[in-house]
Amino acid sequence: MSRWDRFRRKGKKNVGVLVSVKEIVTCSWLNILILVTPVAWWAHFGGKLHYSVDFSLSFLSIIPHEKLFDFYGEQMQLYLGKDVGDLLTITLNKQAVVEGTLAIILLTKCRLKLLQSTITGVVVLHLLLIPGAAFFTGGARIWEQDLHPAHTQLNHSLLTVGVLALLLPATFYAAVSGSASNSTTNSTPSTEVLQTEFLQMSRGLAVILLLIYIASRIYYHNPPGKGHSMLNHPGTPEELKNAEDKLAHTEPKVNQWVCLAFLAVNVGVMAATAEWLADSIEPMVAATSVTQEWSGIVLLPIVSFSADGAIAVGYFVHRTLSRLLRLKTPEAPTTLAKAEAIDLSIQFLLFWTPIVTLLGWWTNKPFNLLFDFFEVGLLIGACFLVNYVTQDAKTNWIEGFALLCFYVMIVLCTWFYNGQPAIASLLACSGSTVTE
Repeated sequence: MSRWDRFRRKGKKNVGVLVSVKEIVTCSWLNILILVTPVAWWAHFGGKLHYSVDFSLSFLSIIPHEKLFDFYGEQMQLYLGKDVGDLLTITLNKQAVVEGTLAIILLTKCRLKLLQSTITGVVVLHLLLIPGAAFFTGGARIWEQDLHPAHTQLNHSLLTVGVLALLLPATFYAAVSGSASNSTTNSTPSTEVLQTEFLQMSRGLAVILLLIYIASRIYYHNPPGKGHSMLNHPGTPEELKNAEDKLAHTEPKVNQWVCLAFLAVNVGVMAATAEWLADSIEPMVAATSVTQEWSGIVLLPIVSFSADGAIAVGYFVHRTLSRLLRLKTPEAPTTLAKAEAIDLSIQFLLFWTPIVTLLGWWTNKPFNLLFDFFEVGLLIGACFLVNYVTQDAKTNWIEGFALLCFYVMIVLCTWFYNGQPAIASLLACSGSTVTE
């Protein structure tokens, strides 16, 4: 059966609209928090409440929308299959929507240095914290978990080229600065010349990165070989094949068109709420001693993940209490490791970062890909560690613990980092100051 026939449910009865709406409304008890959304919007536009109240309301209103993303993703996998369904849910991922919205907001407000720090933090978060937690908890009751070997090998290459693309401008800047400092004559290029060169360089790199990302999606979703499917790879874990087979024989609860319509609405509502959340973070940071770099690398990415983390903690507590009180028989541990967050970090490097760069070109914002040396070092370190951990397409709890510990090291060291003013000056918009 073709993917289009599967999506249309050819020869099968479709789910009704009213039944679909009912399933969406009742899919989780967290949907009661949707009522907080209009209150959060009123608090933002009213401007009469304390910024901490605005932050709390926006944070609470995002939680049910993140849970709905999970439900929509599960339903669309029944119509599209696991591989295409995963691409849709990663592209319109609950965290990707929040983080992508934050990136665009920072770009429009010309907070370009903070935008670079946030990009670094988002990639590091999805390379270390989220997969580390998944490997740690998923491998707690099993010897090891499996990853798709072909998918993992492709991810290694894509992640490495994405990080190296950010290393090139930094290396170029170090070479220019070093040759100028060692020269007996004053041959240092002016800030305007350097800014122009790095803008041209960054826009070229952005186009190339987008081409790599598009080519990788073509390869992943239409690979050469039998059936043009990654599931036919000889090293595909058996549980992954069983998951796809289960999807093919599971009846959906929601009509595909209703699901897509509600998904689009959810993206819009969540994007707007993320903007109110970002607006409430700025005065909170200003009232404390937190540096711009720490807020970008740690705070903003953590906020985008914290609602999802709150859901995960609640689920973990519920399962733990159920096991301790023997309320139900514990589920058998899965042998399939959860590494979707690594895919999202790759998408942020190869898709969202180039898109923001080209969007800055279109809106006349001088955003370039010259990151601080410290930030580039963080990305290289995270890339090296996650590639090393997943090189054999297997994970265990101690490797997840190592990823978590390295993320904590980054959080600690970033607390003392104040940035590179010389690089920040190349991101200054017309009429703005270097510290913005």
